[in-house]
Amino acid sequence: MINDLDTFIFDFDLTLADSSAAIFICFRHTLGEFGYKIPSDEEIYNTIGLTLEDGFQQLCGVTDEQVKQQMRKCYVKKADDVMAAQTYFFDGAVETLAKLRSMGCKTGIVSTKYRYRIVETFEKQQKPLEVDMIIGSEDVSCWKPAPTGLNTIISKLGSQKDKTLYVGDSYIDAETAVNAGVAFAAVTTGSTSADVFKKYDTFVVCSGIKELFSKYIFI
Repeated sequence: MINDLDTFIFDFDLTLADSSAAIFICFRHTLGEFGYKIPSDEEIYNTIGLTLEDGFQQLCGVTDEQVKQQMRKCYVKKADDVMAAQTYFFDGAVETLAKLRSMGCKTGIVSTKYRYRIVETFEKQQKPLEVDMIIGSEDVSCWKPAPTGLNTIISKLGSQKDKTLYVGDSYIDAETAVNAGVAFAAVTTGSTSADVFKKYDTFVVCSGIKELFSKYIFI
């Protein structure tokens, strides 16, 4: 297959789609409901890619696990109203997924976002779900950068690690790829800079999905 790769796995938030506006709304709502100071959009943006629990802790210092779970429920309830409707796919993302499948490649998504939310986003935005499998936070007990999700999807797709590329926007994604032992391609559509990605064994660092595949994969 392309460059000896036949399996392409993607992170979701800020890799395939921009959900930041909805995430800002959900975090502001949740922290306000629990009486915490509302952080800036930049502070919230820098938590995207973390689990919600880790995001809460980073933003307001909460450490009580029961409180974190109550906050998660509040966040998810708000997300039910706004998340899918205010998430927009990056230029070329859906088309790239479709082209990969048309070429016989295996495709998937591994995210800390709920799987059902990702499916809902494709439906809400009226985009074809051009992936073979999605692993969301409800599908694993250990989240990124643990390799559990990535290992699971590679196994279920019947793929080999040396023919798999994981694509993500965060240093967390880079660490996930390292921990799973697969090649990693970085896109700078999230909060992690190109300089940070250079610390990892990265296949390539690009401005986004469209550049990555037009310049380095579909050749």
